[in-house]
Amino acid sequence: MKGKLLLGLLVALGLGLAQKTLVFGANGEPVSLEPGNITDGISIYVQRQIYDTLVDFKPGSTEVTAGLATSWFSSQDGKVWTFRLRQGVRFQDGTELTAEAVKFNVERWWDPKNPTRIDAAARYEIWPELFGGFKGDPGSLLKEVQVVDKYTVRFVLTQPFPAFPAAIGSGYFGIASPAAIQKDGAKYGSPTGSAVGTGPFRLVEWRPGEQIVLEKNPNYWKKGFPKVDRVVFRVIKDPAARLAALKAGTIDFTTDIPPANLKDVEGDKNLDAVFRPSFNVGYLALNPAHKPLSDARVRQAIAMAINKKAIVQAFWGKLGLTDGHFTPPSMKAFQSAKVKDYEFNPQRAKALLAEAGYPNGFDLELWYMPVSRPYFPTPKEIAEAMAADLSAIGIRVKLQTKDWASYLADRKQAPGFQAYMLGWTGDYGDPQNFYDPHFACPIADLFDSTGKPLCVKELGDLLTKAATTPNLEERKRLYQQADELTFNLALRIPIVHSQPLLAKRKNIVGWVPSPLGSESFESIEKR
Repeated sequence: MKGKLLLGLLVALGLGLAQKTLVFGANGEPVSLEPGNITDGISIYVQRQIYDTLVDFKPGSTEVTAGLATSWFSSQDGKVWTFRLRQGVRFQDGTELTAEAVKFNVERWWDPKNPTRIDAAARYEIWPELFGGFKGDPGSLLKEVQVVDKYTVRFVLTQPFPAFPAAIGSGYFGIASPAAIQKDGAKYGSPTGSAVGTGPFRLVEWRPGEQIVLEKNPNYWKKGFPKVDRVVFRVIKDPAARLAALKAGTIDFTTDIPPANLKDVEGDKNLDAVFRPSFNVGYLALNPAHKPLSDARVRQAIAMAINKKAIVQAFWGKLGLTDGHFTPPSMKAFQSAKVKDYEFNPQRAKALLAEAGYPNGFDLELWYMPVSRPYFPTPKEIAEAMAADLSAIGIRVKLQTKDWASYLADRKQAPGFQAYMLGWTGDYGDPQNFYDPHFACPIADLFDSTGKPLCVKELGDLLTKAATTPNLEERKRLYQQADELTFNLALRIPIVHSQPLLAKRKNIVGWVPSPLGSESFESIEKR
């Protein structure tokens, strides 16, 4: 009897321990765990658990709140932002968070000549996309990072930037331990190196292609968090396989479930459907470096030839919207009422092609993503549907793809892909975050006929003015103009704004998805 009681006690203890592990079904593998040197969603998702940012966002919203900084303010002219840091915070290696540590991180992202950029291949490409350029570039918004005192850091800008706190708080810019970066060198953030922040979980294992294991940070500055001892990111690229794993209970929660599977989730008594607030765009990019696409009439013909409404209905159902605007519906105040989406009109599209000199169409390589994302949950199938529509006007499509890291990098190597699918989930609640990374001069992943990064000067000047204008009503007017201009250029054709479908086991509580595409798991419990 005593043996049975002991066995029962051990089993109960074992179950209790198991309940403290969360298993997340990841739709891919991180490119890197080095902050500032990534652009992909799964890298941000894992980093969000390891690192904290200067400012945070309230759960389920884009409203900024305190993070590693407890307060911040700007100068009267809007060119200087001062942040006061939370005191007593330590990195997971025991070193202290200070203003010097913040400066160390920011200067690595900003300055291509910074000696702590130990990896020669590091690109830090998100920095110029959000902040106008690197140090020394004509468009750089950052002029200087100053340490005011041990817990106060100041950013001096070249021009006003009202959205600066939200931008520097986006998920790309987790604050990492300077000591860990200097110790690891080029290995930092890789499967063979470390990743050390101040966040709720610390990295203990990264098995490429399989899983990443994080454990609770016992010295996390938020008392009582995280609620679990361990998080496992299990790499399951195929959406059907992720859903099967969720049904089987081998994972606890996951993202990027195809909208077509909503009924499957809702019909399973062990699962809950979870919806991320819509804050994204999935688009088809058309590269003018390739001659047929250098003509706006050809790009507009493609926009008319794709039956967007039918595609959205087929692949997203009630969880998708197509409306012609690059920004999501939540930014309606910044959208122009003059923008009406291109009518699905193959006859008019063929006439435009003939007018542009292509009466018999042309060959086109269309690249589709090898991984599912909220904006394109089944990219190959969606690409096939677009290819079928384009074939009706004589455009002969060859579908292409490659591994995710190469896909992201190669589209930016001149002359770039002809046409490709990609999307964007907003990092903070301002239209600047949607427009500047995609259209500000130079446009990083579209090229002109000479192979140089494309710049549409009229649009670039407009976006610069909009991003630096403090007056809200004037900013609305400027972004409405940008809405009209980007629509007519048809360099990036918005296909969908989706409400991403997520799912969890019913015993998972406390998960509040962020519209920004990633959130901390610190408040999630397994009951």
